[in-house]
Amino acid sequence: MMVVAIAPTFFFKRPPKPVGRSAGPPDTVPAEPRAPLPPPTAPPRPPGRPAAGEAADTVWVATPLYRFGFSTRGAQLVAAQLLTYRSFAPGDSARPVDLVPAGRPLLVHRLVAGSDTVALADWRFTPSARELRVADRGVLSFTGTRGGAAVTLTYRFRPDDYLFDVEGEVSGLGPTGALLVLGLGDGVRSVEADSMDDYRNYSIVAKAARPERTDFRSLDPGERVELNGPFEWVGIKSKYFFVVALALEEHRPQFGGALAIGGPRNGKAAARAAVAVTLAVPQAGQFGYQVYAGPLEYRRQARIGHGLDDANPYGGILRGMIQPVSVGVVAVLLWMHERLSLAYGWVLIIFGLLVRLLLWPLNQKAMESSVRMQAVAPLLKATQERYKNEPERLQREMLRLYKEHKVNPVGGCVPMLLPMPVLFALFFVFANTIEFRGVPFFWLPDLSRADPLYIIPLVMGLSMFALSKIGQIGVPPNPQTKMMLYFLPVMMTVMFLNFASGLNLYYAASNIFSLPQQYLIARRRLRQAPVPKQVTS
Repeated sequence: MMVVAIAPTFFFKRPPKPVGRSAGPPDTVPAEPRAPLPPPTAPPRPPGRPAAGEAADTVWVATPLYRFGFSTRGAQLVAAQLLTYRSFAPGDSARPVDLVPAGRPLLVHRLVAGSDTVALADWRFTPSARELRVADRGVLSFTGTRGGAAVTLTYRFRPDDYLFDVEGEVSGLGPTGALLVLGLGDGVRSVEADSMDDYRNYSIVAKAARPERTDFRSLDPGERVELNGPFEWVGIKSKYFFVVALALEEHRPQFGGALAIGGPRNGKAAARAAVAVTLAVPQAGQFGYQVYAGPLEYRRQARIGHGLDDANPYGGILRGMIQPVSVGVVAVLLWMHERLSLAYGWVLIIFGLLVRLLLWPLNQKAMESSVRMQAVAPLLKATQERYKNEPERLQREMLRLYKEHKVNPVGGCVPMLLPMPVLFALFFVFANTIEFRGVPFFWLPDLSRADPLYIIPLVMGLSMFALSKIGQIGVPPNPQTKMMLYFLPVMMTVMFLNFASGLNLYYAASNIFSLPQQYLIARRRLRQAPVPKQVTS
C-alpha cells in the first residue's frame, strides 16, 4: 500500500534519451540529425500564424466522432473537436474537447530544398471544398503555388476513426528532392479540471525499436533535444489525448528524426514544448504519412498496431508487472459495462465481489492455516526455548512440527498478496484510462478523480477497521496487533483521500464483501481451542 501511495510520484521522472542537447531559441527550425537546417533569416514568429491583415478561412470536416478545421493559410490543422468527449477546463467546460490550443495550429509543413527553406504556413491554399461531411470516405485537397513551385496536400478521412491519411505532392523545388519538416505543435490543449495534473502527463512519445517517452517537464525553457530515428511514429500526448504522425506503410519512408524545444513552464510542470519530425521527400516530389488525433483509447490504438497501444503504458517503471494485469482488468470492466448495461460504479462493486468470490477458497485455506498456526504456537515457542543453542536441531524440530500439524508458515500470506496486483492495476487504470474520465456515480462527479465529499475514502477506512477487528476475534492479545488495528485504517484513509473515487469504491466493496468470511473464520477460531502437545526430545 505504501508503494501505491508513494511510488507514483517517482514513476514519470525518467530522463529523456536524447542524441544531443543545446540551448536555442524556441522557434528555431527543427533539424534532421544528418542534415542540419539553416537558421531562419527573419525574426521568428509562432508557426502558421498569419501576419496582420491576412485573412484565412477554415474548412470544416465533420464525422460522428469529430470536427476537424483546416486553415486555408498553410493547410494546417487549427481545430480538432472530439464530439464524444466533454471538456472539463474552467474556460470551456461542457464544450467538446478541442485538442488544438488557440493560435497554435498542428501539422505545420516546411520544405527544405538545398539551401532554400519554404514555410508553407505562409502560403495561401485553395481547398477542394468549403465543407466536408464524411459518410463513407472523404477527401479534402489543398493546392497552393508560389514562385514556380506548387504544393498539393490531400487529406483522406474515415467516419468511424480518428486516423486519417495525408498525401503531398511537390513540384518546382529542384531536381534533388527535399526534406519535409512537420511541426506537431507545442502540446495539445488542456481540457481537464486539474490542469497541473494534465501538464505533468505532457510528453513526446516516439517509436523506433519500442516506444520511448520524453516528458515536457524534463526540458528546460529553450532547451533543444534531438532524437535520432528512424521512427515509425512520433506524437505528443496529454493525460487522455494523443496527436501522432505515423509513417507505417512499407512503401513510405520513416521519419528520420525529431526535435523538441522546451517551452515556458507552468509552476513545476512544463506546459509547452515545440515538437517537429523530418521526412525525406524523394525527387518525384510525393510524400505521405498518417495522423491520429483523438483519445488515448487502448483498444482503438491496439487495432492500429505498431505498438501505438503502448503510447500510454500502465505502471510507469513497473510496467512489466502492472501492464498485463491492467489490460486484463480493463478488458473485464469494459466487457461487464457493455454486456450487462451497468454503470461503471456498479461494475466496480460487482467486480470487487467477484474478486472476493474467486479468492474465497484460497482465503479459506489461509484462515485454516492461521488457526492451525495458532494452535501450534505454544509448541513452537517451547521448541525454540529448548533448542535455542542448537540451530540445526531447532530447524529440524520446527519442520517436524509443521509437518505433524499440517501447517504452512507462509500459507496465510499468499492469499493476502493475491488481490494486491489487482489493486495496483486499478490505481493506474483510473489514472490513465479514458473510459472512466468524467463518469459519474451517485454523488461522485468523476470516478477518475477524488471524492469531493470524502465519503468513499471514509467508508473504505471503516470497512478496513471492521475487517481487522473481526479478524482479531479469538487471537491472543498482542499490543502490536492492537496498535495496527487502529493505525493502519487511519493511515490508509488519509492516503486514499485524494485517490480516484473509483479505486476507493472498489476497495471498499472488496473489504465489505470479505466481512462474512472473516466472521465465519473468527467463530471457527473460537470453537477450536489450541490443544498443545508435549515436546519430546
